[in-house]
Amino acid sequence: MTQYTNKNIVVLGAGESGCGAAVLAHKKSNKVWVSDLSRIADKYKQVLSDHQIDFEEGKHTYDIINKADVVIKSPGIPESAEVIRHIRNLEIPILSEIEFAGPYSNAKYISITGTNGKTTTTLLTHHILKKAGLNVGLAGNVGHSLAMQIALNDCDYYVLELSSFQLDDMYSFKSDIAVLLNITPDHLDRYEYSLQKYIDSKFRILQNQTINDAFIYCADDPILQQEVLKRNPAATTYPFSIKMIEGMAAYLEDNKLNINHNKNLFTMFIYDLALQGKHNIYNSMAASVAAKILDIRNDDVRESLSDFQNAEHRLEFVNTIFGIDFINDSKATNINSTWYALESMTKPVIWIVGGQDKGNDYSMIKDLVKEKVKAIVCLGKDNSKILKAFRNVIDDISEARSAEEAVRMSYKKGTKGDVVLLSPACASFDLFKNYEDRGWQFKAAVKSL
Repeated sequence: MTQYTNKNIVVLGAGESGCGAAVLAHKKSNKVWVSDLSRIADKYKQVLSDHQIDFEEGKHTYDIINKADVVIKSPGIPESAEVIRHIRNLEIPILSEIEFAGPYSNAKYISITGTNGKTTTTLLTHHILKKAGLNVGLAGNVGHSLAMQIALNDCDYYVLELSSFQLDDMYSFKSDIAVLLNITPDHLDRYEYSLQKYIDSKFRILQNQTINDAFIYCADDPILQQEVLKRNPAATTYPFSIKMIEGMAAYLEDNKLNINHNKNLFTMFIYDLALQGKHNIYNSMAASVAAKILDIRNDDVRESLSDFQNAEHRLEFVNTIFGIDFINDSKATNINSTWYALESMTKPVIWIVGGQDKGNDYSMIKDLVKEKVKAIVCLGKDNSKILKAFRNVIDDISEARSAEEAVRMSYKKGTKGDVVLLSPACASFDLFKNYEDRGWQFKAAVKSL
């Protein structure tokens, strides 16, 4: 893996990852320039100023970019952006923050990707390792910038949540443990509407692995089954399943989660898991297998699986008001995430859904909605697709134009023993700044009831 010294480095995007990359590049004696087409948040401006790093906002100065030896870009900048096309034409290498930062640490990297569940699994894995007393950092799509942590306070282990966008600009980085949870169609607009290109992006997590490394994957996922057979990974494989037992590193039997590593069997009743629902059994399996590969004690794994608290905006319990539970799942921005949320519900659901549609096929969840949902509140500017999909499935469907209105409507529809679930299945940009803003407004509205 390449380390850079005395080079001209341009960082595109001055958010968490870009700011961290700039600080690390500066500390390694490179000449650094940070450029952001949008306004840079004050906290990141302060960090750049404190480290005497030059930056610009609201524009890209091509005369400076043209002289770069390497460009580090934010994962949020698409290949179609004018500045990226310009840099590609100049054949200047473009790296992700993770690719750039990785070589500067001797840490072990546990990398986690998948269409759904990767944030939960990343946080759970980090929780287990931290409880076991390891010096472990949390980075990628969650936690703090990997580059910033390496620059200021390096760790022995890092648990990384990696999106396909980050993996696209990673070439020499190697994961000691790679976890691939599932693959379903998502973000296809970034992949020329080709599912195979999206699959190929996810499988970049296996790059550079050897037999001494580990690849953990869900054997129940049909795409993963097919692709693993086709690709024959170099790493040692650790499949997990809730349908099969033979040959699995983790499996389900008699309502017990079983982890089988080096003939050391770990078992735990699924009722004792902090994370409930079928999808969370998968997440718990993946994290547990990673922990056992690292020789974490069974007692630490068991305690971590039973006391873990999930991320904000991901099936986050908010409050119970007159017997009605309110759950914030604002991070569910696609159909599959919402399917997992609905599947885990054990009470009648008033479902708040809607936003900026990403080409959703609601037929995938019609049967589940019919089984679990008693009323729907649409929260978006254009709800026509949702109304069309469910008007013959659910009798009680309303529309709201704000989180506050949606919460009030849902509360009036509910009775003791119901749950109000914000799980939008859509992006948030029609009415909110981002999914966090949507979740925060939902929680504020619940608290004001």
